[in-house]
Amino acid sequence: MRLMARRRRTAMVAATALAIGGVALPAGAAQAAPACDVTYVTSDWNNGFTANVTIKNLGDAVNGWTLKFAFPNSGQKLVQGWSARWSQSGSEVTATNESWNGSLPTGASTTIGFNGAHTGSNPKPTAFTLNGVACNGAPTNQPPTVSLGLPSGPFEAPADVPLTATAADPDGTIAKVEFYRNGLLVNTDTTAPYGYTLEDLPAGSYTVQAKAYDNANATAVAEKSFTVNPASGPVLVATPSAVSVTEGGTAPVKFTLSAAPTANVPVTLAVTGDSDVTVSPTTLTLTPSNWNTGVTATVAAAEDADTAGGTATITASATGFAPVAVTATEVDNDTPGGDNAYLKKFLDQYGKIKNSGYFSPEGVPYHSVETLIVEAPDHGHETTSEAFSFWLWLEAQYGRVTQNWAPFNNAWTVMEKYIIPSHADQPTAGAPGTPQYAAEHNLPSQYPSGLEPNVPVGQDPLRSELQSTYGTGDIYGMHWLLDVDNTYGYGRCGDGTTRPAYINTFQRGTQESVWETVPQPSCDTFKHGGQYGYLDLFVKESSAPAKQWKYTNAPDADARAVQAAYWALTWAKAQGREADVAATVAKAAKMGDYLRYSLFDKYFKKIGNCVGASTCPAGSGRDSAHYLLSWYYAWGGAYDTSQNWSWRIGSSHNHFGYQNPFAAWAMTNVDQLKPKSPTAVSDWQKSLDRQLEFYTWLQSAEGGIAGGATNSWDGSYAQPPAGTATFYGMYYDVDPVYNDPPSNQWFGMQAWSMQRIAELYLQTGNAKAKALLDKWVPWAIANTTLGANWSIPSDMKWTGQPANWNPTSPQPNTNLHVEVTVKGQDVGVAAAYARTLIAYAAKSGNAAAKSTAKGLLDALSAAADTKGVSMPEKRGDYKRFDDVYNAADGQGLYIPSGWTGKMPNGDTIAAGKSFLDIRSFYKNDPDWPKVQAYLNGGAEPVFNYHRFWAQADVAMAYADYGTYFPAG
Repeated sequence: MRLMARRRRTAMVAATALAIGGVALPAGAAQAAPACDVTYVTSDWNNGFTANVTIKNLGDAVNGWTLKFAFPNSGQKLVQGWSARWSQSGSEVTATNESWNGSLPTGASTTIGFNGAHTGSNPKPTAFTLNGVACNGAPTNQPPTVSLGLPSGPFEAPADVPLTATAADPDGTIAKVEFYRNGLLVNTDTTAPYGYTLEDLPAGSYTVQAKAYDNANATAVAEKSFTVNPASGPVLVATPSAVSVTEGGTAPVKFTLSAAPTANVPVTLAVTGDSDVTVSPTTLTLTPSNWNTGVTATVAAAEDADTAGGTATITASATGFAPVAVTATEVDNDTPGGDNAYLKKFLDQYGKIKNSGYFSPEGVPYHSVETLIVEAPDHGHETTSEAFSFWLWLEAQYGRVTQNWAPFNNAWTVMEKYIIPSHADQPTAGAPGTPQYAAEHNLPSQYPSGLEPNVPVGQDPLRSELQSTYGTGDIYGMHWLLDVDNTYGYGRCGDGTTRPAYINTFQRGTQESVWETVPQPSCDTFKHGGQYGYLDLFVKESSAPAKQWKYTNAPDADARAVQAAYWALTWAKAQGREADVAATVAKAAKMGDYLRYSLFDKYFKKIGNCVGASTCPAGSGRDSAHYLLSWYYAWGGAYDTSQNWSWRIGSSHNHFGYQNPFAAWAMTNVDQLKPKSPTAVSDWQKSLDRQLEFYTWLQSAEGGIAGGATNSWDGSYAQPPAGTATFYGMYYDVDPVYNDPPSNQWFGMQAWSMQRIAELYLQTGNAKAKALLDKWVPWAIANTTLGANWSIPSDMKWTGQPANWNPTSPQPNTNLHVEVTVKGQDVGVAAAYARTLIAYAAKSGNAAAKSTAKGLLDALSAAADTKGVSMPEKRGDYKRFDDVYNAADGQGLYIPSGWTGKMPNGDTIAAGKSFLDIRSFYKNDPDWPKVQAYLNGGAEPVFNYHRFWAQADVAMAYADYGTYFPAG
């Protein structure tokens, strides 16, 4: 809706100040004649909506403004706003300028916005006033038109499909064109000619749309469908598939075929998009003799005087072959940092990530490009909430460099669609209920664990508050694990086909490694597994279990998503584009509200000296809060809605590696990220303080950070060994949560976690964060080698324990020690470590931290390949593929005697089976022969893996260094 106002003029007042009601106003305040054009556009969902309001000043220059309007419906409510100071009284809504957008010269515009709630309909306001003067009614706006073009095909996987759109507006201008793939936003183009190339599409069916917006936010949509067929012969290949070219510079791209042709193949190269980008030659020939060595073309970017980069698509076409596209990004060198080598490395790495097989057809990031990989996920084309959080962070960095925030918003949209369970996925989440206690055990062979309904369970202090705040019982948090390609075949609630599919693995105590897990559907309807699905492998009930759904949240990932949203907000605001990300940032605040479940004991028992499941008292209110980001929170309920029960639990186990004081600070101090629940900000303030104490308590004499603490020893509120150190009455645990391998053996936990401490120090100068880094950084650098044979810590050994925590008088940990036992070349850890050093150096000026970070980035650059960055990895642990359960050492897949079932593909689940026996699909993996040779007595297999999180961290390390140290 556009509201136009006629122009009014008032007499000039020749005075230095005018007294009105006893308040002195600056000269000119009375003579500014407001007249405005207001655009009010909403995006509605269920009982909520986001409104974006654009104010264009058509009158005299304004220095300070107030916009008012009335909601037509009594059920409409202002919830949270941005870019203005918002308030509501009755139906009237008032927005007053912020300090940075109060000046509106004639013809200038500003965009503000808010999130709202409504009952019934959500009509738009019909009248607006600017500084008390009415704006006129809205003129009729004619919608735009749009058409969508794509090649006729055929397309063979991996396919590059260029989309083009032609858009026009009969009574205005085109503001932007959005491109969608299978309903998900993939790109926004604001400049004609409008286009985007879908790259490396796997076989499947696709529906694409172009959605055009005019200057009044009216829209038009064009849609087409196509199919990508499995590869049947040679295909064109471009290496790399994305390049960044500095103005006045060049970059090579090599074109090859995937197999030898029977005759010469003439290839034509065409450029669309940024006219500054060219390619030479424009034709080349691949032959039966050069098909694998290829022909190199040179991409160039013209030197010009503008201060903006651009993108172009180079499409290679050959008769009988699917076209292949290369995305070329022009890097401007006319602005400070525009020719920054590290920002160019970021864009190059970003291009590889977006165009090298890291995403599914739905746009979901895989754990790794490779399918054969076993670590926390047991298959490479699963994904985790971890990967999603790194994707969000990566897109925030992309917005920082390019000012394009559509990919960041799209990442959250995909996350919300696929890994945050919808209401249909948690249909009884709002039903009453409390969890029943079941002890955790040390060994998988001690499962299933019996329910003990007589053990007291505390009160859930969040359920009613969250229900009241959001009007739903649904949990807004990520489940940690998805089977993206539905490789197992569970589908949604046993339908066998829906993808991605929610699954889970780890369920049986600290000693259960990934090699000993049984994959199971998160919604268990008994379609697969045994008589009762998979439920009775883990929990023993007195009667037959009910069909149910259940999800597990990894709090570090949700906290990282909040951290990414903070940076998106900060960088977008610096660009004057806060409105671009405001709606997504509001969702991050909501996620942080629910993340508070991780701050509580698993069964809401009182914190401190909690010994004896039956005798440790149930908690109420906040006495069950440890205020640390624990290992998980979980929730579940009845599949059958007529049964109408649900449960929620926190976790008693706290690992330092999961803490994120930076996210806690953001949710405490940044208005747009403050969760809406009444007690949320207070909870996160206490969590911020408690987390910093936790790090301090766990810092070893050398500087490394030790494991953590638990409120439930052995997971059963058992009695810990005499003399075990305590933190607010919780017991020190050198390896919280899992022991195979020990959870604090891997240096990656150090690098991930301390990066958050470094960002807190960078943004706030926090003294406790600085003290931690002042000790940790020299220890890490002392164990780092730079140069051609670079290495960083990999494995660590811990001895001793910390002193009992005394918050009023913390004691030095002279009896807690760490030793680096193994060094390695993990590229993801190296990047996270470098980012920690970069943030620390940027704030402190520490030269050793900066030079070490640069040395690590140089090492990563040397390890670049066509898909990102990688180093060879020996995988001796793959000997466990065919291990069956051995009672002597407790290793191998344990299935209780007499329990039998079937995986969806028919694999038998029974005693005596191995990891591989219930995952026989691995035998069809293209990398399986390397593992089989090893199992047959050969050498350890070697792989070059491309994990999503690691590649994202590499890219972000380049961006961080290029931003904070533009001079190199």
